[in-house]
Amino acid sequence: MKKSDKKIEKAIISQLTDVCEETLKTDIGFEWLTHTVNYNRFPASLKVICVFDRKHHLAKSLGDGTDKILMEKIKQKLASIDVKLVNAKKQIFFDCEED
Repeated sequence: MKKSDKKIEKAIISQLTDVCEETLKTDIGFEWLTHTVNYNRFPASLKVICVFDRKHHLAKSLGDGTDKILMEKIKQKLASIDVKLVNAKKQIFFDCEED
């Protein structure tokens, strides 16, 4: 990993940690989030996975629009460090620990 990639990685982790901590304060069953990236194809390769504790919390989030709010938070935080997602709907995923 190049030095510039490490700098971007550190900034991404910081911003996603902020989103995670903010979202954990809500009572929606959100547990954690993670990301993967291939810096040879950055930013198109950036993937963010939001994990919920139970299937019914995930389904509720997808049904009531909470997923869209969380997506917007992620996009805004990443944009604040000049990381623009190519296609948020294909780069931000939702999953649950039950699966």
